[in-house]
Amino acid sequence: MANTEMRNQTVITEFNLLGFGNLPILRIPLFLLFLLIYIVTMAGNLLIIMLVVADHHLHTPMYFFLGNLSCLETCYSSTILPKMLSGLLTNNKTISCLGCSLQFYIFGCLACTECVLLSVMSYDRYLAICNPLHYATAMNSRICAKLASGSWTTGLLVLTMTVSLISTLTFCGPNKIDHFFCDLTPLLQLSCTDTHLVRLVIFAITSIGSLLPFLLTVASYGCIIATILRIPSTTGRQKALSTCSCHLIVVAIFYGTLIAVYLTPTVDTWRALNKVLSVFYTVLTPMVNPLIYSLRNREVMKALSWALGQWGIFRRTQDAAGVFQRLSC
Repeated sequence: MANTEMRNQTVITEFNLLGFGNLPILRIPLFLLFLLIYIVTMAGNLLIIMLVVADHHLHTPMYFFLGNLSCLETCYSSTILPKMLSGLLTNNKTISCLGCSLQFYIFGCLACTECVLLSVMSYDRYLAICNPLHYATAMNSRICAKLASGSWTTGLLVLTMTVSLISTLTFCGPNKIDHFFCDLTPLLQLSCTDTHLVRLVIFAITSIGSLLPFLLTVASYGCIIATILRIPSTTGRQKALSTCSCHLIVVAIFYGTLIAVYLTPTVDTWRALNKVLSVFYTVLTPMVNPLIYSLRNREVMKALSWALGQWGIFRRTQDAAGVFQRLSC
């Protein structure tokens, strides 16, 4: 009898992403805003990838990891923003169960990979500042490749186990997700089966890919700050801070909003705040990262100037200036 009732229940084949449905007047302005953010994000991160690949001065561990981060941010934005933009433009907010699972899987893989990659980048800065004599041997190309591939592999494994657990749940209605993408908490709230054990196991699994890298990042920067404070000269302290300040800003923005989202109570009064905070670490962080690394980094700006010169922009400007000088004579 119980099996018969289960078969008679409505089978969910698609979900409805409510997104920012409570703000219909702002639908078109939000579309234009997020479209601009997406364009800036893709342009900035792709530019950093091209600079790291093209300029041999940037073929160092720090910029190798930065290139990986930019590649990750490009995929990160492309997982969430196109569907959000489509929903805002056409007002069609439905997504299939398979599409929702795939979006969460890719997003979760990239988020977990970013957590591990940020900890690897903090370890790289720790070696460069706290143990500079052994930095070249400790961070050779082979080790860098292993650390980067290990970051991507960790994200893949953690989310494969997480999605495997979610696939055991039953979704029999309602099918409305009060979010702008398929995230873990809204999906668990829609399940009509008991999720306590699944939540506990998922927390244990995701802690490996998020909490542990966060603690390693904090420990690395604790050692870095202690070392910097022991530097006698003001110039030396400023130089050491400049090498890791960009990364520290990125870590603070990413982890600050991420922790705030997942520590926010899952009640109706906090859902709007949860969505706003989610925008920060899913949409704004990928856009801000290349701006922080380029505007606050002299080597990246030099590489950009070199690239513009190679592409002929500066050369054409100089040629035009020479023509005007000859005409004036």
